[in-house]
Amino acid sequence: MARVKGAMMTRKRRNKTLKLAKGYFGAKSKHFKMAKQQVMKSGQYAYIGRKQRKRDFRKLWIARISAACKLNGMNYSTFMNGLKKAGIDLNRKMLSEIAINDPSGFAAVVEKAKAAL
Repeated sequence: MARVKGAMMTRKRRNKTLKLAKGYFGAKSKHFKMAKQQVMKSGQYAYIGRKQRKRDFRKLWIARISAACKLNGMNYSTFMNGLKKAGIDLNRKMLSEIAINDPSGFAAVVEKAKAAL
């Protein structure tokens, strides 16, 4: 039987990695060894970034809600406590959207939270 060498699969695997490294600076997009290292590191950054995006959005929503609460004479923590006691189940994303797009509606929610305290 003929001896089988892995040339085709090796080339395919290397081309796949080099394709992922397209656009990287210098040898990181040309040389397989450096491209492989950078693609692995990029994957780590991407994984971490997916977690950080969730944190960043939550921080943004809280900052927006806090600013809107201060305009209505309340701070963020007492507002959230009042919402919980009033039985209003709105997530932070929706609260921040209401605060931006409907200030009068947000003021009504703040009044309900004040009444529950």
